[in-house]
Amino acid sequence: MDKFLTPKQKQVLDFISAYTEKNEYAPSQQEIAKAFGFKSLGTVQHYLVQLGEQGYLQKSWNARRGTRVTPSGARLQDRAGRYRPSKSTSFELPLLGRVAAGLPIEAIESRETVEVPSFMLKEVGNHFVLQVKGDSMMDEGILEGDYVIFKKQLTANNGQTVVALINNEATIKKFYRRKDKIELHPANSSYRPIIVDSSQDFKIEGILAGVIRKIS
Repeated sequence: MDKFLTPKQKQVLDFISAYTEKNEYAPSQQEIAKAFGFKSLGTVQHYLVQLGEQGYLQKSWNARRGTRVTPSGARLQDRAGRYRPSKSTSFELPLLGRVAAGLPIEAIESRETVEVPSFMLKEVGNHFVLQVKGDSMMDEGILEGDYVIFKKQLTANNGQTVVALINNEATIKKFYRRKDKIELHPANSSYRPIIVDSSQDFKIEGILAGVIRKIS
């Protein structure tokens, strides 16, 4: 059964798949660490173990380049290393608009639909899709042009990625509540957190359920 991958897990799987396809052997742990800026091989091993437990990787632990993408992992890839949804396990959800992963902008409405894999919709509740504009969440694997699936929800825990309205302008950020204010943090060092005070109209619209990078 397909399991949910975090954006960073998906990036690591994509990297291993693309590297293996290009070179005909898997990247070493050192090469994975260098590609993602990880300071410790323990971080690489953590991701490899997670992906292995979910059935996307197999590892010959005695071999330096013994990692390989399993058939389950391969089904998540196209030749460019991006997600390819399976029509037999997917649903059509409305694309409600295009929204900023940068400074807040007014969401642009759309009447399109997006095919979403069913494993991203396991939790009970309404879901909707937005297309990303901007790069402030790139370190979480959310890139411009991506389709992000949100579970409709008006509350969030600290650290969750949300889509929120600030004075009716939408943005995607990581949510933190600090006593008398709310902070919306980007995942890109080029941007500063957005501080929301009591004078502003603020509302959470949903929490992140998944990310799809569509094949062009």
